[in-house]
Amino acid sequence: MKKAGLALTSVLLLGMVMGCSSQGTDTKKTDGTATNGGTEQLADVELKFLMWGNQGHMDVYNKLIEGFQTENPGIKVKMESVPFTEYQQKISVLAAGKSLPDIAWVSERMIPQFKDNGILADVSEFKDDASFKLDDYIPSTLDLFRDGDQLLGLPFSTPPVVMFYNKTLFDQAGLTDPNTLATEGSWTWAKFEESAKAIANNNAQNRVYGANFFRDWKTWAILSSYSWSNGSGPFSQDMTAFTWNDQYGIETMDMLSRMMFEDQSHPKAGEQVSFDAGNVGMFFDNYSYVSKAREITNFEWSIAPMPAGSQGSVSMLGQAGYTLFKDSKHPEEAKKLLKYFASQSGIEATATYFVPPRTSVLNSDSFLKQPNNPPVEHIMQAVIDEMPKARIIPGHIRWQDIDNAILQGFDRLFGKSGTAAENLAKMQSDVDAILK
Repeated sequence: MKKAGLALTSVLLLGMVMGCSSQGTDTKKTDGTATNGGTEQLADVELKFLMWGNQGHMDVYNKLIEGFQTENPGIKVKMESVPFTEYQQKISVLAAGKSLPDIAWVSERMIPQFKDNGILADVSEFKDDASFKLDDYIPSTLDLFRDGDQLLGLPFSTPPVVMFYNKTLFDQAGLTDPNTLATEGSWTWAKFEESAKAIANNNAQNRVYGANFFRDWKTWAILSSYSWSNGSGPFSQDMTAFTWNDQYGIETMDMLSRMMFEDQSHPKAGEQVSFDAGNVGMFFDNYSYVSKAREITNFEWSIAPMPAGSQGSVSMLGQAGYTLFKDSKHPEEAKKLLKYFASQSGIEATATYFVPPRTSVLNSDSFLKQPNNPPVEHIMQAVIDEMPKARIIPGHIRWQDIDNAILQGFDRLFGKSGTAAENLAKMQSDVDAILK
């Protein structure tokens, strides 16, 4: 009987030990929570962040993400970069497969399609968050993201197109620099073309071009500034008609044709030239290009406003922002990340590369006094003073088709096929058919 009693006691003790042991073991439940000693804890949430940036941009965001994850233990962020030329199509494919990221970059040309598709999440609640200070945003920078009472995203970059110029080449040609001319009110399109011709050097051993409008032979929209500065433009304000087939559209095409084929002050289509190599006098791009220009050491450079027409200078405004998607599995965590990225400190971090939409950052040393920046007075003149006048190309849900139709027109110009008037008439026919 004593042996039987001892055996029963041993079984009871073993059961107690196993029970205690099981209470100390973590197990994961099917609802995504973990149990630890009877206490439920959330398992790590992984947010997906999609962008099209280069390595420099990714380095900035890796630091931001590291800071966010430190402040928000249990939330992980996975970043992926997709080439800009493939980006809009990538989002469309992910939307069709219901596998959109939680947060993503978007550009101004993408917003109309994504609004129409109904995939963007409303973040209007940020208006009521006093700590976020939404009123610090320049009001016009939010217009692109408004849809009735909804706010479907937040901008992080509002860069006007500026003119980067090689001051060393201007000095060698004995020319007055564009900033001085702009201050005097004499930086006009005629003066621009005259300067490009004076700077150009056709010597094969020392080839220099006066100007280049094209980053990748697809950035035709920059040429809209010529028409805008004369009171016209490529499209009607409501984006229902192609209006570039007018006097100023023809003058734009004729100017480009003269520079390419007569003066040879502009590279021909397909030629690989770069401003930072030192053989281009003037180059048009978003202010964001300054991040690359800062690395230039073999010549003096700066930025200037766009040349002026009869109505003054008018730059094209690019815009990029953050959006959340409706089908996110982690909407609250995604909002936390958006708030972190778009906060004052987040915008200060990205001001290394981007023109900030927050007033407090736009006028701060975080933006104006980056190492190797242009002089502050030139940034004020070419960026901050020009932003109120700058224009965004109107959006359209079939922008990619419109873009292709216009690029075909430029291909005809590059191939010297027909007159400017004939080319623009064909563009109008093709684009209006899409707009209808």
